[in-house]
Amino acid sequence: MPTRSIERSRLTRAHVLRTAMALADRDGIDALTMRGLAAELGVEAMSIYHHLPNKDAILDGVVEEVFGEIETEVGGFTAPVADAASWSPLVRGRILGARAVLLRHPWAAWVMNARGAPGPTAARHVDGIVGIMHAGGFSYDLIHHSLHALGSRVYGYVQELSDDKDAPPPVALAQLATFAPNLAAMLGEVVHDDPDSTLGWCDDQTEFEFGLDLLLEGLERRRLAQNRA
Repeated sequence: MPTRSIERSRLTRAHVLRTAMALADRDGIDALTMRGLAAELGVEAMSIYHHLPNKDAILDGVVEEVFGEIETEVGGFTAPVADAASWSPLVRGRILGARAVLLRHPWAAWVMNARGAPGPTAARHVDGIVGIMHAGGFSYDLIHHSLHALGSRVYGYVQELSDDKDAPPPVALAQLATFAPNLAAMLGEVVHDDPDSTLGWCDDQTEFEFGLDLLLEGLERRRLAQNRA
């Protein structure tokens, strides 16, 4: 049922976004329209525009809210001290935490893919994983490849590749470094220009084959362990 009517002066951006998430959770992302959200809040649509100018801003906002939930779920995004023995369980915990939140919001992965460039909270999530893996002994190049494979595990059936011409422009590295220094350092080293790539700066065929090989190698190790049992 719609929430009780809220005066415009008492309506906050945070409340609008949390209500938008609840609406999408209950009725699906297609139900998240300006009119539907206004009805859910018990206000006129113009009251929402005072806090969020359009639906794109709402979608970007709910994605940031989802990553805020992930940050709480995993106990913060700051990369703890890691080494060769601890990086794996630390990254595993981050991934399982993200998965738990995404399962609560099944529409979120689709919106993330559709919106393209991540916001600051999403970038800090990736930054923490990069920091853990780099401290654990991974080169930035290997981390870059690994993020493609790990991202596919987190987002499930959602396609990782999107059409860059419709995506927002990427954040400048200098700006990214102010809130995601590990991620900026990695991108500063591994970014390359591949005009034939769907990703714009990655060889998508290479990333696909890397992820496939990684999975096949893991299955082979499981097979050998089974035969030794």
